[in-house]
Amino acid sequence: MADVTPVVGIIMGSNSDMPTMEACMKQLDEFGIPYEVKVASAHRKPLEVHEWASTAEERGIRVIIAAAGKAAHLGGVVAAYTPCPVICVPMKTSDLGGLDSLLSMVQMPSGVPVACVAINGAKNAAILALQMLGTGDDERRAQMAAYKKDMADAS
Repeated sequence: MADVTPVVGIIMGSNSDMPTMEACMKQLDEFGIPYEVKVASAHRKPLEVHEWASTAEERGIRVIIAAAGKAAHLGGVVAAYTPCPVICVPMKTSDLGGLDSLLSMVQMPSGVPVACVAINGAKNAAILALQMLGTGDDERRAQMAAYKKDMADAS
């Protein structure tokens, strides 16, 4: 999708998050939603995260999906630098099974909200991104309605 301007930005704190986030990318591909991917830790590469997040809207990004584990500050840091909605994906961890990531993400200070899906909920992050894009786009909203109808018909 290199010839189309990405409307979703995916950022993850580590390359080790990539296998989990492939479900997100696959779902976005199935929806035909162009996206870009960035790997940068909020703690190890804060200036790179700042630059990426603060210029996201200028690049055409409308929704950001941020995946991180443990302290999981990435989504909150990104949300501090962009007007775009941020969906957080807490990564499962070896220490606390991802509960540490989840709690870090949902305890944002007032004025810097993020949405949060389940631990390793990468596919749902893509679906939520489509719903957010659909709030201002009749075609995307119809696409979401068709997706839900297909799910109901398959059950």
